[in-house]
Amino acid sequence: MFTGIIEELGVIQKTGARIFVGCERVLSDATEGCSIAVNGVCLTALDIRPGSFEADLAPETLMRSNLGALAIGSRVNLERPLLPTSRMSGHFVQGHVDGTAEVLGLDLLGDDNWWLRILLPEHLERYFVEKGSIAVDGISLTIAAISGRNISIAIIPHTYQSTALQFRKPGDLVNIEVDVIAKHVEKLLEVRRPVLV
Repeated sequence: MFTGIIEELGVIQKTGARIFVGCERVLSDATEGCSIAVNGVCLTALDIRPGSFEADLAPETLMRSNLGALAIGSRVNLERPLLPTSRMSGHFVQGHVDGTAEVLGLDLLGDDNWWLRILLPEHLERYFVEKGSIAVDGISLTIAAISGRNISIAIIPHTYQSTALQFRKPGDLVNIEVDVIAKHVEKLLEVRRPVLV
């Protein structure tokens, strides 16, 4: 379980079914087999060395996320799992990415604030509401405006400067995780629907 508060920007050092991630901070208490979120995807850290770790990417991960499209030198958002004693600054992020969305624009609003616009995949549109939570590349964000599959998010200076959003451009794919509560509510409502004969 994560919070969507990014701790460090890592650098992809090797791509493929096993990636190598260069980083420092998230490794300070890492042990072999621990979880680290990479662009919002919960991965198992392997072969931990000073300054890097490796992680295997399952076919499901490659299909649902943007991790397979990363190149050597790509910057990625990193977060360690939530401790039970930690403050909950973002929202509950599981690291189970539901799909990718296309960046439509990232426009400067003034005072180093930004307006991020993304196009959701059709199968995820129903889960999002204005002022609801969304995880974009693992970042806990609040939806400012929504129009069909187009959603807009205000990005404050700290978030822009501390995450890989600063490197995003129109056409890029970002990982999207639906708020797990929305999925549970949908499932519960399906169970309660009367069956018409």
